[in-house]
Amino acid sequence: MSIKGKAFIMGAYEHPTRKAPDKSVAQIHAEAAKGALEDAGLTKDDVDGYFCAGDAPGLGPLSMVDYMGLRPRHVDSTDFGGSTYIAHVAHAAEAIAAGKCSVALITLAGKPLSSPVPRAVIPTAPDASYESPYGIVVANAYGLCAQRHMYEYGTTSEQLAWVKVAASHHAQYNEHAFLRDVVTVEQVVNSPMISDPLHRLDCCVITDGGGALIVTSPEVAKSLKRPLVKVMGAGEAPKGQMGGDVNLTYSGARWSGPTAFAEAGVTPKDIKYASIYDSFTITVLMQIEDLGFCEKGQGGKFVSDGNLISGVGKLPFNTDGGGLCNNHPANRGGITKVIEAVRQLRGEAHPKVQVKNCDIALAHGTGGSLGVRHGSATLIMERV
Repeated sequence: MSIKGKAFIMGAYEHPTRKAPDKSVAQIHAEAAKGALEDAGLTKDDVDGYFCAGDAPGLGPLSMVDYMGLRPRHVDSTDFGGSTYIAHVAHAAEAIAAGKCSVALITLAGKPLSSPVPRAVIPTAPDASYESPYGIVVANAYGLCAQRHMYEYGTTSEQLAWVKVAASHHAQYNEHAFLRDVVTVEQVVNSPMISDPLHRLDCCVITDGGGALIVTSPEVAKSLKRPLVKVMGAGEAPKGQMGGDVNLTYSGARWSGPTAFAEAGVTPKDIKYASIYDSFTITVLMQIEDLGFCEKGQGGKFVSDGNLISGVGKLPFNTDGGGLCNNHPANRGGITKVIEAVRQLRGEAHPKVQVKNCDIALAHGTGGSLGVRHGSATLIMERV
């Protein structure tokens, strides 16, 4: 069953907070839900499908449905990290196409800035006894990928820095962005080293916040007085250690991307705007290659010289500032990728970064850890 044209994204809301010591995680979920429903012109009583992940407190959807006063007939708590919420849009479209619901609510919230929780190895995980002795953490897992990419393809720190530079150019126009100062390549490569070769400015921000999306059936969508953003195609793919056949130079986007493009009936050349998960600069570079925007190994050249800056380059990306500058709540910024893509397709992005004639957009996420195991999710949307 194809989901092409079977559902529409009719509501999108990004919580404006970036530090919320006075709010609970559940409250941020609820406030984001309220914002998305109001954006769509619906109420909580219209919701009959609910989607959330491990960031939802308590018993996930059970606790949140009760907290928000929802009465859904379909729930989904799929979780594979930051790309989950991109996949949730596809899952919502599948549920709608199957008649399981007609108005799906997707929420995310977290407080890693005001209430940090150290990431620990889960002792019962099948990989723990093999990896924990080597001290794998988030930063060095991505540092390993960057090192290998440099070794194989000659990628440089200066090329990686251009990803951050582009994000900062966009963030300056976002009043809610955590970091709004425009930075240079020199500032990035001269910032403190975190995990060789990644510098501090190669890393995403850590913020409190959240967001929500409303996905509806075509019938509901056409009854609302909002721009229509059609779901065109989607793909998902996990990538792990593959029995020891480890290759750190590519991501699961190598598989999820072609699936999404095939279902949508478009190619990378048709994409006017791309929301790319940006936990680190290397994450963006590798995903751009794997999604087919350039050949493998050419990502460094592709992202350089402002090629990702709206109005300047060939592939405008993360025009809200992305995870590198704007917002990365609960280490799961994937929902913001869809939200900004919806803004672009509606023509509601900041005028300084709005992509002209933006009719087809892509959102892609990589959840988990790029250098160890992760889940890739790709979503292609079209303005109708």
